Amino acid sequence: MKLTCPVFDNGEIIPSLYTCEGKNTNPALEFHDIPPTAKSLVLIIDDPDVPPEVRPERMYDHWVVYNMPPTTKSIPANTKPPGLQGKNTSGKIGYTGPCPPDREHRYFFKLYALGTMLDLEAGATKTEVEKAMKGHILAKAQLMGRYEKGKGYCAG
Repeated sequence: MKLTCPVFDNGEIIPSLYTCEGKNTNPALEFHDIPPTAKSLVLIIDDPDVPPEVRPERMYDHWVVYNMPPTTKSIPANTKPPGLQGKNTSGKIGYTGPCPPDREHRYFFKLYALGTMLDLEAGATKTEVEKAMKGHILAKAQLMGRYEKGKGYCAG
């Protein structure tokens, strides 16, 4: 299974259009080679580089999406994906773009293929989704992008 983005490759800079310095909308994502036995997909975007004085656990969840149909091949830019959306760290439903307070951060886009649908209502947290998907992960793909505020990256 593979997760790609047409506006940045793994390890590259996320264009500012998709951050708090731009339109703060999700970039397009493409899903490849989903296992044929998958019953649902989960997408989690998080940042493990948060300063401890901002968040003691050093993690910020930017997007939690679950129970996406396994036939989903992409999420276009600036759209709500199929499935259910969970709460990000700000307590809001939906995507919140990169906005690091101190330096360049890494943003991990993680796609999971599950052998089940999750028995969760809309608005679940990343912790709740991760707990519910334990033992049901068939495959995982990851894409990492980087961003630092104030660097004037192109809009992509």
